[in-house]
Amino acid sequence: MKCKLILSVILLITCLAAFSQEKQSDMANTNSSVAVEKGLIKVSIMYPFAEGKTFNMEYYETKHMPMVAKFLGSNLVKYTIEKGIASGMPNTPLPFMAIGSFYVKDLSAYQAAIAPNRDAIRSDFSNYTNIMPVILVSEVVR
Repeated sequence: MKCKLILSVILLITCLAAFSQEKQSDMANTNSSVAVEKGLIKVSIMYPFAEGKTFNMEYYETKHMPMVAKFLGSNLVKYTIEKGIASGMPNTPLPFMAIGSFYVKDLSAYQAAIAPNRDAIRSDFSNYTNIMPVILVSEVVR
């Protein structure tokens, strides 16, 4: 009986240690994929919140952003999608329903890729939102 108990404890400790290592590895991988290089160009497409405005996150995530990402080709480093959940101040309206961001190596290459596809991108808006986005182009400094 003691042997079974000791073996059970050893098995439990082994499983916990393996699980802990796996989680640490996952966290390291997540953190490294979140890192963004200084000097990259970030194009943020922000969708302001307003009463009566709608946003289909599933379509945006599975159709629209991948479509635009394909247009950007090898200039694209990564893209992110954020869903607004609250304002930074209590009892104030949500500032943005969603924000999509593209991290690219070169602004000129980004503009060259978007220009011939601008109509396709804009015509797709009606498939997921009735919001006119605000776009900010910035340089990553840290």
